Amino acid sequence: MSISSRIGVVIIGRNEGERLVRCLKSLVQHTNQMVYVDSGSTDSSIRVAAELGADILALDMSQPFTAARARNEGYTLLKKIFPRIEFVQFVDGDCEVNAQWLECATSFLDSHAHVAAVCGRRRERFPDKTVYNKLCDIEWDSPVGEAKACGGDVLMRVIPFESVHGFRAGLIAGEEPELCVRLRAAGWKIWRLEQEMTLHDAAMTTFGQWWKRTMRAGHAFAEGAYLHGAPPEQHWVQESKRAWIWGLIIPVIALLLSLISVKWGLLCLLIYPIQVIRLAKHNSKLGKEAWMRAFFLVLGKFPEMVGQVKFFQRVCSGKQGSLIEYK
Repeated sequence: MSISSRIGVVIIGRNEGERLVRCLKSLVQHTNQMVYVDSGSTDSSIRVAAELGADILALDMSQPFTAARARNEGYTLLKKIFPRIEFVQFVDGDCEVNAQWLECATSFLDSHAHVAAVCGRRRERFPDKTVYNKLCDIEWDSPVGEAKACGGDVLMRVIPFESVHGFRAGLIAGEEPELCVRLRAAGWKIWRLEQEMTLHDAAMTTFGQWWKRTMRAGHAFAEGAYLHGAPPEQHWVQESKRAWIWGLIIPVIALLLSLISVKWGLLCLLIYPIQVIRLAKHNSKLGKEAWMRAFFLVLGKFPEMVGQVKFFQRVCSGKQGSLIEYK
């Protein structure tokens, strides 16, 4: 079988405009086995995707929406139309797939039978446009080799994906790492390659967007720890602890100390700039960007804390969580 017949693609999106056009055009030269899952677009996304050769799935938006649900339903339709596929490439509609990626990733999986999912280097399309875009680009520059998790852009084997029943549809964030926890528990491995994979257009131009994205990460940390926090996995337990310590416990201690003496309260808060300095020196290979990243890593503990609280509010109320969207 040719590579194009072995791979199916699931693209998810909403109102992505020209970003979706770039995404689809980067794929049509490699395969015509594509499903575009639309989550209530009001632009021309569905028409454009159909014109570029994708089969269309318009989600029933009367049901709670999550990216995990969109990917699962897209995969179900993809497998129904193309039952012989061996691999599925998941990609977000705001990403352009590198021309060499599918061949490189497929070749890697062919020679590594124990690997269930493989991802490569995701880059930000406009990293210098805003500080928030730059932070995304740095975040995605993770080590190559065996990994604990992948992101939303990933090539997966069909068999292990189906064996663990796909993504957990109710998760509003962090669905990819949670899936990888279950894949690894089943004996599979996750791998990250040096190969360029996708160009992503974060389109983050405001502090509010960054805050919401970071709050969503805090929610994901809380839910991941809630689901898989027990040993030996302890999924996102440390990330959740850090959010509580830096985002709530230290400020409360500073407040209590200030009741005794304002000076002691202010001295307690000095731990934040000290932490920025420590993190910047630890990531000195980034140069000047290390200070920027360190500052936002420390500041980010506050929206992460808010995300943690939102998750536990949802657990206590027994209600389905609503999406935390930043664009």
